[in-house]
Amino acid sequence: MASVDIESVTKNYGLQQVLHGVSVDIPDGAFVVLVGPSGCGKSTLLRMIAGLEPISGGTIRIGGTVVNDLPPKDRDISMVFQNYALYPHMTVAENMAFSLTLAGATKADKAREVARAAEILGLTPLLGRYPRQLSGGQRQRVAMGRSIVRNPKVFLFDEPLSNLDAKLRVAMRAEIKALHQRLKTTTIYVTHDQVEAMTMADKIVVLNDGRVEQIGTPLDLYDRPDNTFVAAFIGSPSMNMIEGVLRRVGDAAQVVTADGTPLPVNRHHAASDGTRVIYGLRPEHMILSDSASGLAARINVVEPTGSETHVLVDLAGTQINAVFRERIADTPGAMLHLLPDSGKVSLFDAVTRRRIDVLRK
Repeated sequence: MASVDIESVTKNYGLQQVLHGVSVDIPDGAFVVLVGPSGCGKSTLLRMIAGLEPISGGTIRIGGTVVNDLPPKDRDISMVFQNYALYPHMTVAENMAFSLTLAGATKADKAREVARAAEILGLTPLLGRYPRQLSGGQRQRVAMGRSIVRNPKVFLFDEPLSNLDAKLRVAMRAEIKALHQRLKTTTIYVTHDQVEAMTMADKIVVLNDGRVEQIGTPLDLYDRPDNTFVAAFIGSPSMNMIEGVLRRVGDAAQVVTADGTPLPVNRHHAASDGTRVIYGLRPEHMILSDSASGLAARINVVEPTGSETHVLVDLAGTQINAVFRERIADTPGAMLHLLPDSGKVSLFDAVTRRRIDVLRK
């Protein structure tokens, strides 16, 4: 195992710069997810760690050793790709042992390591099969097994679940997380799926346009996003955002929208009266209220999921999502009255799009 330190790393393709001074410290044994929209640079950064892309600037260290100019085979890493890259003419056992064969391992050593990895991944009954005889999830486990037999310092995963159906993705992400908990090997995982990032990571790195937007634990990013990009990207449904102006009257504070709707807010936010703000509220941070205390909202769509009900409503001239445990029998066009939890509200400066801190609870 080893730590991975990424310091001020840049990447250029000709005159186009795609990574702008990315810095991330990944402790030994951590599970770190690089997440962001397509084209943000996450896969490029992973390939630079692996040695598959040259570094334009900055430094990458693995286990304290600078690897900028080391070839991939000398970095002691193992990579699992989106496509399984299995040899169709080889059995599962032969595919898993292939890297050991190239390294000149003895037959006994290969058999021992393949058996160990197969037991961890539940592949023992499948060792004699060929890739064409396996399901998508089984093929992905074989690709993971091929990495495990090498006993690398670092595992790199490049969107490994993208080719699987929704149910299998849920099962496989649990398997990968359980595998990490068992092996304790430093893992860097790339995905565009923020649910994968939230459920699997010790630490999430949110990238956008080649820059780091925020680094933190899943719940840090969910509860305290640094800016509106992170607030909108992390969470499903994403955070609601309503534009308005912060108004202070005595010891009280509220955000007033363009149509005059007053929205409750913690009075200790570090912004002065008259500041243009964006009012951020998670869909689950509202409760149904009576008409006397709640904010009027018109229903557009009701989506029952069984355990929850998702409701798309018009509130203060903005379409927002609300999530309730209650069953909602109302139909589109009906009115609900909602009461936001002011203690869970995030405020962002409307100009900088940065979070406005709460000075005290």
